[in-house]
Amino acid sequence: MSLAYGKRLGPYEIISTLGAGGMGEVYRARDAKLNRDVAIKVLLPAVANDPDRLARFSREAQVLASLNHPNIAHIHGLEESSGLTALVMELVDGEDLAQRISRGPIPLDEALPIARQIAEALEAAHDHAIIHRDLKPANIKVRPDGTVKVLDFGLAKAIGQGSGIGDQGSVNAATSPTLSIHATQAGIILGTAAYMSPEQARGKFVDKRTDIWALGCVLFEMLTGRRAFAGDDATDTIVAVISKDPDWSELPSSTPVTLRKLLRRCLEKDPKRRLDSAAAIRIEIDEAIVTPSVDMPATRPSSTSNWPRLLPWAITIATVIGAAALLWRGQQSQALTPIYASLGVPPDTVLGEDDFLASLPTRTPMVFTPDGKSLIIQAARAGKPQLFIRSLDRPDARLIAGTDNARVPFVSPDGKWVGFWAAHELKKVPIEGGTATTITPLVAALGPFGATWGPNDVIVFGDQASGGLMRISASGGTPVPITTVPSFLSLRQHVSPFFLPDGERVLFSDVHLGDATQSRIMIQRLSGGDAKEVVASASDGRFVP
Repeated sequence: MSLAYGKRLGPYEIISTLGAGGMGEVYRARDAKLNRDVAIKVLLPAVANDPDRLARFSREAQVLASLNHPNIAHIHGLEESSGLTALVMELVDGEDLAQRISRGPIPLDEALPIARQIAEALEAAHDHAIIHRDLKPANIKVRPDGTVKVLDFGLAKAIGQGSGIGDQGSVNAATSPTLSIHATQAGIILGTAAYMSPEQARGKFVDKRTDIWALGCVLFEMLTGRRAFAGDDATDTIVAVISKDPDWSELPSSTPVTLRKLLRRCLEKDPKRRLDSAAAIRIEIDEAIVTPSVDMPATRPSSTSNWPRLLPWAITIATVIGAAALLWRGQQSQALTPIYASLGVPPDTVLGEDDFLASLPTRTPMVFTPDGKSLIIQAARAGKPQLFIRSLDRPDARLIAGTDNARVPFVSPDGKWVGFWAAHELKKVPIEGGTATTITPLVAALGPFGATWGPNDVIVFGDQASGGLMRISASGGTPVPITTVPSFLSLRQHVSPFFLPDGERVLFSDVHLGDATQSRIMIQRLSGGDAKEVVASASDGRFVP
């Protein structure tokens, strides 16, 4: 039933009609108690008159009301009056994204901030175990000040209540509080066809990855002015969603490589291959915002005075990117495209160290775990370094307990232990955190110049005191030298040891502290003999399979 102007629902007075949705009609109303305008959505009788569905909807509405985020339209509560049940929501002024797109493609510098705010809204919802399931331009409003508000979590459902892809069974129409769009014998299809994920279009259970797909569709449409998947009717559109790819040539030529890659990962038809984190999308969009060129990131001039301090970081970053690129090449047969990513450190920390130790050789503040899926990161908070583990498929890093004042991280070949230097001792701790075990005390005040853990449970480190490489059992003992330098006056230091796969040979850098052109990359056998030169005028070598 339609509500006339002046009709009252409790303290709310109807002002005008705003539209209709899958759950009922929407009105602009005045809140007499708080003297503000709100949006009132009167629920359809199919929901309001079914005690079980209404009770479940009420529970989910309580969860949705907990979403206190600037990019999500707030739910104020439920109101029952005159036999009607209504959802009271924040009233958002401004045009919706569908109206904006109808005027043509949105420029990149305008579209990216919008997409970023949508990702932030989804991130907040997913953190509360809520999925939207009907994200589309019509459910996204852009206020005059540029603030984005995601509306109508009417199809949202608390994750964990039978919504996981791994769950078996079919959707129960009798208990779904938001059924109203399409139905088939095989299952209930919730959402809008052009923005459904393939699993959603098939009537299967969905999780937060269905929102990732929808955001990819919305971003594609913002940039091109065209839907990623379209058809003459809903059936044709669903066929396109399930079996076709977007026309990638529609993207503007100015679209950065990072953004093209992001769109493809959002629109993977197999949810197992799709991005599963709104936070990851936000980070990629941040990267695209600061990457003005399609092919290469911008090059910024650096201060000459900062170059000696920046050089070790440049070497570290180049090493990590190079290793990752080669590993990726080994797993993929198709042509590669560059990947630019930003990995943030934990809040209130700085990467590595903020004192003179950061300028010492091989103070690499991060190292991959052997499986290549995580980074061990050294980050300092209030001058105290600690170790964190950051899985590459997650937006956050976790503190490894027992690593206070830890420096020079390295990882055991089985990925179960993290070694480090702290309090003038070489130590190890389980990668999940715990009580650190001392491997050996180190007399040198500045600690090792790099360390590596071999497959035979042997650790090799660069000894600052002697200048050479030392070996020791991971279970403890007395360090034994495996290389020596001629003398202190030679200005040579053996640093950055790195075990080769055979566990017998170690790659390392013979660094000349006075003339970098005299540095070289060497190989030394644990069993003895002379070291062999691999590359002249070079340092910081790493073996990549």
